[in-house]
Amino acid sequence: MVGAKVPTRTEENTMSEAVYSVSGMSCGHCESAITKEVTAIPGVTSVTAVASTGLVTIASEQPVDDETVRAAVDEAGYELVGRA
Repeated sequence: MVGAKVPTRTEENTMSEAVYSVSGMSCGHCESAITKEVTAIPGVTSVTAVASTGLVTIASEQPVDDETVRAAVDEAGYELVGRA
């Protein structure tokens, strides 16, 4: 087809999601502290921390380096166990 546009990748197509296990979370304050630190990582678009499961889900524009996540979780006062 003459003049047809070729689809381009949108930001939605480049989104990344990762789930991490964090030790030491036990309450809403813990969830808030981790959310605050991880949200400050450039490119992170959302963070869901759940104390009852110890899981933190991070959505970002591009994949985030695990060590960057570890540093943010450490700054919040908790320990990143690894990817869930």
